[in-house]
Amino acid sequence: MNFDYEIIVVGGGHAGIEAAHISAFKGHKTALITINKKNIGDMPCNPAIGGTSKGVIVREIDALGGLMGVMADRSHFQIKMLNNSKGPAVRSLRCQADKVTYPKNMQEYLDKMPNLDVIEGMVEDLIINDNKVEGVILEDGKKITSKEVILTTGTYLKANILVGSENNPGGPHGERRSNHLSDNLAKNGITIQRLKTGTPQRIKASSIDFSKMQEEFGDERIWTFSHDYPATYKPSEQERCYLIYTNKNTHELILNNLDKSAMYGGYVTGVGPRYCPSIEDKLVRFKDKERHQLFLEPESLYYDDWYLQGFSTSMPRDIQDKMVHSLEGLENAVITKYAYAIEYDAIDPLQIKPSLENKVIENLFTAGQINGTSGYEEAAGQGIIAGINASLKLEDKEPLILKRSDAYIGVLIDDLVTKGTHEPYRMLTSRAEFRLVLRHDNADLRLREYAHEVGSISEEQYNNYLNRKNKIEECSNYLKDTKLKITSEVRKVFEDNNMVVPVITESFYDLLKRPEITLDFLSKFARIPYDDDIKEELEIITKYEGYIKKMNKEIEKFKKLEDKKIPEDIDYSKVGNLASEARQKLEKVRPVSIAQATRISGVNPSDISILSVYLKKEYGKDNE
Repeated sequence: MNFDYEIIVVGGGHAGIEAAHISAFKGHKTALITINKKNIGDMPCNPAIGGTSKGVIVREIDALGGLMGVMADRSHFQIKMLNNSKGPAVRSLRCQADKVTYPKNMQEYLDKMPNLDVIEGMVEDLIINDNKVEGVILEDGKKITSKEVILTTGTYLKANILVGSENNPGGPHGERRSNHLSDNLAKNGITIQRLKTGTPQRIKASSIDFSKMQEEFGDERIWTFSHDYPATYKPSEQERCYLIYTNKNTHELILNNLDKSAMYGGYVTGVGPRYCPSIEDKLVRFKDKERHQLFLEPESLYYDDWYLQGFSTSMPRDIQDKMVHSLEGLENAVITKYAYAIEYDAIDPLQIKPSLENKVIENLFTAGQINGTSGYEEAAGQGIIAGINASLKLEDKEPLILKRSDAYIGVLIDDLVTKGTHEPYRMLTSRAEFRLVLRHDNADLRLREYAHEVGSISEEQYNNYLNRKNKIEECSNYLKDTKLKITSEVRKVFEDNNMVVPVITESFYDLLKRPEITLDFLSKFARIPYDDDIKEELEIITKYEGYIKKMNKEIEKFKKLEDKKIPEDIDYSKVGNLASEARQKLEKVRPVSIAQATRISGVNPSDISILSVYLKKEYGKDNE
C-alpha cells in the first residue's frame, strides 16, 4: 500500500508540535493536521511555561531535542527560578511567555521544517484495518493515509464550555469541537472518560489599581530552558507580575452562590483537576484557609489583558463580576474575558503502552490531554516521546522507555500507564521518588545520550553536551587538586565570614562539602576558571554527594526489577495462586516488567513473588 505520509499527527497544541517536529526532524514524511493553523502553539489558559516540576519537564524536552524550551526562551518577558532558597531537588524554572510571540515563533519554525506538511482540517475518524491504523478521515470524508497516527487532540473531543448554567458546545476560544472522533474510538474498543478543566478571567490592565498589590519581579540572574542557545533578554527589562489575596467578602460571595456554579450546580459531568482546582472548589475543600493567593500576570506585550491566576471558576458572569470586584485593587476591574470550565473526552491511559502506543489499535499513539493529563508541559513531554517512538517503530527499532529514575517524563508516563487516572493528571515533585537526581541542572546529563542514540538531536547539540560534560569533569579535578593552605590571611577571611577555620590544608572539593561554604566564597582564595553553570553543577554534586550515592543505590535496585521483563504474550490465567484482584489488574495493565507490576494498585508483594517464580519457571534465567 502506498501511504500519503509515514506519520500523521492530529492536533497542533503542545503535544502535537513536539510529536510532529521530532518525527520530521528524524526524516519521516509527516503531516500535522489541525483545525486552525493560527492556533498552533496556542496557550488557551495560563500565559506561562514551566513551574514547579513542570520546569524540569521543559528542560527534559529540550535535552531530548524538543522545541518548547527554545521557544519559551525566545518569547518570555519574565523568568524566575522557583524554590531557589530550597534544595536543588525542588527547584524549577517558570517564565511568563508572551501569548502572541510564543505561538508566532512556533508557527514560523514549523513552516520551514523539512518533511512536515501542516494541513487544516477536522479529523473525525480513523482508517483501521485488522486493528491497525492506516490513516485518518476528515469531516468532509477525505481520507489521508499513513503508517502511523499520533492523536494529540487536547480538550477538543466533544468539548463543552460551561459558565453557570450555560453549556455551549465548543473548544477553547469558541473554536469548533470534534463531535465524532471519541465515539469512533469507542467503537473500536477504546475506553472513553469525561474530564474537566477551567480557566480564570482576563482583566483590562487600565482598570487595575496595581498600587494596592505586591510586586513580583523576575530574577536578576539570567536563566534559560535551552541547553544550546544563550539568553536573549536583559534581566532589568523584565515585566512585573503582582500578588493579591482573596478575602472574607470574596469567600462569602462564592459560598453563598455555590448552587449557581456549573460544577456545584450539577451541570458538569467531567472530573476536574485535584491539583489545579477552581476557586469555589478550593473554598469547599480548604474551609480553614482565610485567604488564597492569586497572581495577576500580563498575557502579552501586544494587548491589554491580564490573567488572574488562581481564580478559575464556572460561576455565571454576574457573579464573576462581583467576585473580581471583591478583590483588593480590582474594585473597578473590567473583565475582558470571563472564566469558564471546559469538559471533554479523554481515553483511559491504562490502554496505552509505556511507548504511548495504544494497546487496542496498533500503530496508534496518543499524547497530551487525550491521555488524561493537564498542562502544556505534561502534554509536550508526552508529545516528544510519542514522536520519537512512532519514528523508532517505523525504523524497526526498540522504543525509548524512560524509567522513573531517568526523568520526570518517565514518572509521568509510568503513572499514567500503570495507575491510570480519573482526573486530569498534573506532575508534582512529590510524585518522583528519585527527584534528587531528576534536577533542573542535570537534564542534559540524564537524557542527551538517549537523544543521541535515537537520533532526536543534532551532532552539534551532542557535541555541546559532551563539551559541558568534559568541563564538569575538569572542574571536579581542579577542585580536588586545588589545596587551601591555612595562612593568617586565609584564617582572617574565614573569621570575618563567621566560619570555622579549617585545621589542616584541604582541597576545595572537600571544603565545598561544608554546608556554609560555596564556590563564590572559595573564589576569594583562587580563581575558579569555569562558567557559572559548570560551577553550579559541581556545587550540587559535591554538597549532596552522600545523598546522591544513597539514592543511586536505590536506583540500582529499582533497575534490577525493571530488567526483569514480562513477556507481552503472558497468560495470567495460567499463573496459579494469584489473588483474583491481582490477576484482573495485571491483565488490564499488562506491565512490561516486574518493577511496573509492583506499582499496580491491588497487586501485593505475595502476588509479585508468585509471578516471579512463574516467570523463572516458564521463561528461564532471564527473569531470575
